[in-house]
Amino acid sequence: MQHSLDTTIRLPQPPEDLFPFFSDARNLERITPPELNFSIVAPPRGGIGEGAHICYRLRLWGIGFGWKTFISDWRPPRHFVDEQISGPFTVWRHRHSLERTDRGTTMHDHVDYALPLSPVGELAHPLVRRQLRRIFAYRHAAMLRLFAPSCTDRFVISFDGESDNRPGTAKKRGGAGSANPFGATE
Repeated sequence: MQHSLDTTIRLPQPPEDLFPFFSDARNLERITPPELNFSIVAPPRGGIGEGAHICYRLRLWGIGFGWKTFISDWRPPRHFVDEQISGPFTVWRHRHSLERTDRGTTMHDHVDYALPLSPVGELAHPLVRRQLRRIFAYRHAAMLRLFAPSCTDRFVISFDGESDNRPGTAKKRGGAGSANPFGATE
């Protein structure tokens, strides 16, 4: 069964100023929760662009695994798409869109994904959904910290086309060592 994840965040810079951040694969490490031990095993030759392949390594629930993606669409400064070649999902297609607004940029992420071993794999979807929510909440909080440190706007995360009315907030609530350092809800 295929699922979707949608997120929205507002940043004060125009897309032209934000897009270069995504052109450096090393920045993925900066916006990924540290407990995932995310690392790039093989960065793309010549930087990120259409057709680039990126190999990662990460650890989730104590299990290490590899993940390989390729950039199937690259249109600076508006959007890009990464798709899984091999990794933990049966399907992973992630579209990153940056839309210019009068206040900067609204960044949208749309992910279509499917779990392996369907239909039995669907039993794990609530756990996977919670983990994806946490990862994307961390990611958006990190983006706000990097590009809008004084911002108190909220970001929204929804699954399968329906918001679960639990938006994250950019305000830090707990400090660096808390379980939920950026106020994201789970």
